[in-house]
Amino acid sequence: MKRWLLILAVACVAAEASASPLTFQEALERARATAPSIAARDANVRAARSAADAADALPDPKLDLSLQNVPVTGAEAFSLGRDFMTMKTIGISQDIPNLAKRHARLGRAEADITAAEANAAVEARDVRTATALAWVDLYFAERRLAILDMLDKSIDDIADTVAARIAAGSARPSQGLEPRQLKASVADRRNDLEAEVAKAKAELSRWTGDPDPSATGDPPNWAIDPNRLIAAIGALPTLQTLDAATAQAEADVRLARAEKRPDWSVSLGYSKREPNFSDMVSVGVSIGLPLFSKHRQDPIIAARMEQANSARLEREAAERELRAKLQTYLAEHRSHHERYMRATQTLVPLAVQRAKLDQASYAAGRIDLGTALSTTVAVAEAEIDELDREAAVVRDGIRINLTYGKDSQ
Repeated sequence: MKRWLLILAVACVAAEASASPLTFQEALERARATAPSIAARDANVRAARSAADAADALPDPKLDLSLQNVPVTGAEAFSLGRDFMTMKTIGISQDIPNLAKRHARLGRAEADITAAEANAAVEARDVRTATALAWVDLYFAERRLAILDMLDKSIDDIADTVAARIAAGSARPSQGLEPRQLKASVADRRNDLEAEVAKAKAELSRWTGDPDPSATGDPPNWAIDPNRLIAAIGALPTLQTLDAATAQAEADVRLARAEKRPDWSVSLGYSKREPNFSDMVSVGVSIGLPLFSKHRQDPIIAARMEQANSARLEREAAERELRAKLQTYLAEHRSHHERYMRATQTLVPLAVQRAKLDQASYAAGRIDLGTALSTTVAVAEAEIDELDREAAVVRDGIRINLTYGKDSQ
């Protein structure tokens, strides 16, 4: 029993240790080290490299065993040793594909390695982006909850004055219910935000493996350089995967063309006959004759060429799409940044200033409780809206830089 309690205690300590707060960079590093999808792509790279080692190797040799010239009629029918023509043969043969075919197979294997590496880079970028966005979502969701906590305290501070005002006759008895109603509304909002926190935690846990992650530290403040991003589009992992697909298709074209060249094989055999007769050795060469390429190899070559052309066109279409999306993202980012600046420089300061004035007026008895509460709520709403706008700006920076910039950003 003590042993099981000790194991349980160790497991609990390990869980608590793994659930420590994560900075933005720590979350990215943990996702890169633990994400199963990245490990799967890395395994594909290793598999492609291993397969390439045998891409241009010769086929396995063949062992040939045969019994030749066995009589089936006459006095020596089905005799294996009395007829001088009967031979027991053992030999070996080796198929030798033409050199162009072997080179084409090696080229296809190298293209497969490039494709696997490009797919691994895309997956690493996607995991990095998803982890970054999940961390940011959790960071801002937790900050929104903190604002609601401060709003609750502000409501309580105002509510503490209601009983004295009612007793003094400067407030109606029904106004004593307003703080409670407002706190119920705040509780509803808190439930929504707690659901957002749980969702962000689940997403971040998916990528980092942390069972109960929390965000600590500051979010990234990445600058966006449109000219640099536009210039680097051609080197994006997404386009590199399409470049690799084009290389694979072009290797398939070379492989199809190599089928028009003859393959050949060599063989060596030793034949044993009846003891009164000599044993024999046979040497042979076989050469393939691709004589009817018009109906065999040429249609395959044409099909492979069309597939290669399709791969090149898909790559061009993808680059155009990426360029168009970048312009869209940049336009959205400019809009989000301007809205964030407006909230920071104008909307929140005005809401705070108005709340201070109304609180002074409430203390002096010039406005009612409802007005004082509404301005207090307005400050919290303005601050939450500011966080929403800031989150949009940060998400833009992550999405644009990690999609179009270098992974080392």
